[in-house]
Amino acid sequence: MKILLWHVHGSWTNAFVRGGHEYLIPGPPRGNGLLGRDWPAAREVDVSEVDADLAVLQRPEEVGWVPGAIPVVYLEHNTPRHPNQPHPLKDWPGTIVHVTHFNDLMWDCGSTRTTVIEHGVVDPGPLYTGDLPRAAVVVNEPVRRGRVVGTDLLPRFAEAAPLDVFGMKTEQLGEMGRGDLPLDVLHPELARRRAYLHPVRWTSLGLSLVEAMHLGMPVVALACTEVVRAVPPEAGVVSTDVDELVRALADLVADPASAREKGKQAREFALAHYGLEAFLRAWDRLLTGVCG
Repeated sequence: MKILLWHVHGSWTNAFVRGGHEYLIPGPPRGNGLLGRDWPAAREVDVSEVDADLAVLQRPEEVGWVPGAIPVVYLEHNTPRHPNQPHPLKDWPGTIVHVTHFNDLMWDCGSTRTTVIEHGVVDPGPLYTGDLPRAAVVVNEPVRRGRVVGTDLLPRFAEAAPLDVFGMKTEQLGEMGRGDLPLDVLHPELARRRAYLHPVRWTSLGLSLVEAMHLGMPVVALACTEVVRAVPPEAGVVSTDVDELVRALADLVADPASAREKGKQAREFALAHYGLEAFLRAWDRLLTGVCG
């Protein structure tokens, strides 16, 4: 199957293009192209000349860029700003695919058919060592995004353990900022930290959290959006009580054996619920139905 999709969300696309199809990625002027990614099954195309069996759209403007004869589905990565927010494709005669059940619950999609295909990630392997008594955080643009991603909470957690914050423009945080690293560098760095901290209030489920669990890291996370489904009790501590989370982070950093055991449980859960094979099978079922 030839599948047209734009390179919008790098980590999600990194999993999707491993499904055994041919992936057509629009380049400029209406796309980013591969951006140097090593995706053997993908190639850059001019969207005006593309010949595809199906298109996976991820932004409203893409609807008008796809030739009318190509079947489409719409993939929604994000959480709405509030539960009354109408989706841009509300009452559209197609299918919207959400990446979490929380997003499906919260978006007002009207009469449009919706379904959920949860995240799948390429397993980085059980790299966890936890030899550094520190906590890792992954977030992009924490200063600009502020309370949404819990930037205001970082000083409170830093009282429990030194924090290393990775992601785009994290240098703006000063000492704790570690910058944006490629995945093959980021994963071993995360795995050296004793625990993974997810202080996010209101976003879709971050793939970095799922990747950290695959690494074998124990998790301390706010009980917001999809996290309550993604992190089981045996994998760490999930709560809306920040004081409880601060204590939990301090306890994990002080107890390497407990951290390692919780990280082992986190990895087992992530492999079972966010594995690559199940993700690709779910997409194959959907796309085959749309094409059929």
